[in-house]
Amino acid sequence: MTYLSKVKFLPFYAVSILPMGALYVVSDMMYFLAYQIVGYRKKVVFSNLRNAFPSKSEEEIGQIAKDFYRHFCDIVLESFKRLTIREKEIKKRLLIKNPELIQKYVDDQRSILMYTGHQGNWEWLVFLPLMFPYSSNTFYKPIKNKYFEELFKNMRERFGVNCVESDKGFRTIIDNHQRKVLTLNCMIGDQSPTKKSSKYWYNFLNQETAFFVGADKIAKKTDQVVLFPFFKKLKRGYYELEFRIIEDHPQIRNNFEILEKYAQQLEQAIISAPELWLWSHRRWKLRREDFPVVDKLEYVTK
Repeated sequence: MTYLSKVKFLPFYAVSILPMGALYVVSDMMYFLAYQIVGYRKKVVFSNLRNAFPSKSEEEIGQIAKDFYRHFCDIVLESFKRLTIREKEIKKRLLIKNPELIQKYVDDQRSILMYTGHQGNWEWLVFLPLMFPYSSNTFYKPIKNKYFEELFKNMRERFGVNCVESDKGFRTIIDNHQRKVLTLNCMIGDQSPTKKSSKYWYNFLNQETAFFVGADKIAKKTDQVVLFPFFKKLKRGYYELEFRIIEDHPQIRNNFEILEKYAQQLEQAIISAPELWLWSHRRWKLRREDFPVVDKLEYVTK
């Protein structure tokens, strides 16, 4: 990053250079403000939790909500730490449980589609280029505020990740596949599709849930290995990352089993540690009853 960029984003650099212990003092203050005072998206969080876990008591729901807000504040500050954190500290704080799996695909010259969700600290997946010899892409939706758009792009690309806007993702992956570039492509699959996009309905967390179909199609077209990154939070600022196989040979599949396996893996991760998922996201904006039903798959043209 240039000197002018550092000046431009000076407030965030000032936060980033703080020791991790100091960051968590700030996080505790953020939690009190977000949960106790402002009530940031509190209705959304509690509604999502009640619908996802109908058998849990209000006391249990309340505890998960509090734990979620604490974790959410932690990962906000951990994300800003990417501006200044060193490689040595990264490798101490992000432990890979099964690196041999990735190495196997490197040896076999297989590209990987990392089919992830808003679980654990998903933003730390940008550290993977430090650990594996892949050309790495992450696909994202641009944000309207240009200042924060540039800030987040700088943080994500600092360690070698190439940020690609979502509407250019398919073409980027196909181009790399045709040029035989070994790539690791990170796609988030738990965002709510738009009303006009193609979608697949699946029962996820006790609710009929619409999923994007793009990752499923891309994997089959390019024969990429599909993995799910399962985060476990060991303690504040320390995560264990395990890669779980969703599909090794996607070309032989002619249905949406890849997408269903992804939803199952994500659901298992959420149930094991519900506080580590992004409950403040309006995940269930779409309702199946609002769309004409054609089995589970519905194509809605623009």
